[in-house]
Amino acid sequence: MANLASDFAGIKSPNPFWLASAPPTDKEYNVTRAFKAGWGGVVWKTLGFDPHIVNVNGPRYGVVHGADRRVLGINNIELITDRPLDVNLREIKQVKRDWPDRAMVVSLMVPCEEEAWKRILPMVEETGADGVELNFGCPHGMSERGMGAAVGQVPEYVEMVARWCKANTRMPVIVKLTPNVTDIRHSARAAFKGGADAVSLINTVNSITGVDLDLMAPEPTIDGKGTHGGYCGPAVRPIALNMVAEIARDPETAGKPVSAIGGIGTWRDAAEFLALGASNTQVCTAAMTYGFGIIKEMTAGLSRWMDEKGYERVSDVVARAVPNVTDWQHLNLNYVTKARIDQDACIQCGRCYAACEDTSHQAIAMTEDRRFEVIDAECVACNLCVNVCPVEDCITMERLPAGTVDPRTGKTVEPGYANWTTHPNNPMAKAAE
Repeated sequence: MANLASDFAGIKSPNPFWLASAPPTDKEYNVTRAFKAGWGGVVWKTLGFDPHIVNVNGPRYGVVHGADRRVLGINNIELITDRPLDVNLREIKQVKRDWPDRAMVVSLMVPCEEEAWKRILPMVEETGADGVELNFGCPHGMSERGMGAAVGQVPEYVEMVARWCKANTRMPVIVKLTPNVTDIRHSARAAFKGGADAVSLINTVNSITGVDLDLMAPEPTIDGKGTHGGYCGPAVRPIALNMVAEIARDPETAGKPVSAIGGIGTWRDAAEFLALGASNTQVCTAAMTYGFGIIKEMTAGLSRWMDEKGYERVSDVVARAVPNVTDWQHLNLNYVTKARIDQDACIQCGRCYAACEDTSHQAIAMTEDRRFEVIDAECVACNLCVNVCPVEDCITMERLPAGTVDPRTGKTVEPGYANWTTHPNNPMAKAAE
């Protein structure tokens, strides 16, 4: 059996699945239920000093649904914990005492002043917590008060606060990054330059998920008004995957501990993040949608897949895909494929034809008896047909072997590696000559 034990920045847990700082980690009751279900750790919902934290009593979530009512994304306008600090600290201490083998990380957000951090860190340390996560990502409510994303969007502030915390605690310091920036690498570099032991990402994406067209107000609507919030869930996973990969392939941060957050709902989601450089994962929306029991499928699925692939431990998976993440100009322009339709599997729905005929390259023909065939001379291998086909593996992309003639271009497929950097049509390549 694969060993799922995790050691993230010195914080040990029985598996790499933690619950992210959010409503599911707001109190002892929830966290205890999570640990009983099998979660490897939690990041306790963000604590702070502000006595004026008052959450709305109306709707806190705006949701984007798929056609089958499946939750694709959740926008939340909830603030950090509104429970008394002393109550949170007492419960954290009790849970850690009851579950010593589980990771207990505490999320923190206080004013951007060194004295505030120096004051709260010893309080958390006294609970026996394993580490702290600095919440530099929350895009709503707290950012208007000069905290959260207001700090995370300024690399100099990220570095400064990370350095304050490292100077005032023995605990590992994780910096939670906001995705609401132009280049995530600057934020990650700043965190590690400030001495942070790890980074976690992504926090939520600034968003409005919908508008109530009767009230003419954003959703969720509170007494006729709405506001922007933080978007999370499956819809943000592609954004998170890219940002994790950017940090993993940046020479200044490569190999540093990264905790991945963003739309993780299955073992496969987690494996993809691990392969792109994360060594740990955090889950929120999936737990809020389906309950804590999903951890059983996650751990069993990841363990089974690792066994099948011959990976003995989680670290064997980490960053395996990073060498294959490259910039566009380094892609092989001699790699040529064409779409192929399995006529036995085809249900003759016509989606591939409609998509290609109206919006692509008119590379699929429809016969009188409603049979769909690929026109190789027009197919540019965009694979739109593959993506719109409702039957899995009905349409696939077949590579043309070296030496064959591409009927679209009339050119022989070359076996060599030709990329845009050296391509004769590249103006920069011509200039270099």
